[in-house]
Amino acid sequence: MTLDGNVLAQVKKGSLSFFCGKMGAGKSTLARQLAADEGAVLLSEDDWLAALYPNQIFTLADYVECSARLKAPVKTLVQSMLLAGTDVVMDFPANTTAQRAWLREVFSEVGAEHCLVYIDLADAVCLKRIEQRRLTEPGRASTDTPEMFAQVTRYFEAPSPAEGFTLKVYE
Repeated sequence: MTLDGNVLAQVKKGSLSFFCGKMGAGKSTLARQLAADEGAVLLSEDDWLAALYPNQIFTLADYVECSARLKAPVKTLVQSMLLAGTDVVMDFPANTTAQRAWLREVFSEVGAEHCLVYIDLADAVCLKRIEQRRLTEPGRASTDTPEMFAQVTRYFEAPSPAEGFTLKVYE
């Protein structure tokens, strides 16, 4: 079933919040807090990947491949929730312009409001946090490394005003 523009305009939609920040910046922690504070549904890419691809993600290439498989079904699910009036917090990275373009499709295709939360922290702070996370979450020890941080950070693109997102910045 497809909805025409008139019907979409009359539906009270939920809003979508999503996050940008380097590895270790605290995106997941803030996502959980925001979802709890706002009574929103929280969707975590890490949780989906762990459930659907256990013991299959060891490299950045593995992550990229498995993450890409999630996009279509997650988009449909989130759009359904937004159209039902449910607020959604997506703990999926918005760390590149391509990732943000996909997230823009998710909310804009259904005419929902959004907020891009950008956590702008220095590399040293992020590295200290991933070091601590390795201790508290031993299952992440193989991927939460300074080497993986360096690999991932090479692709990081901070959001720019030209992208036109409703932006909330944490420093």
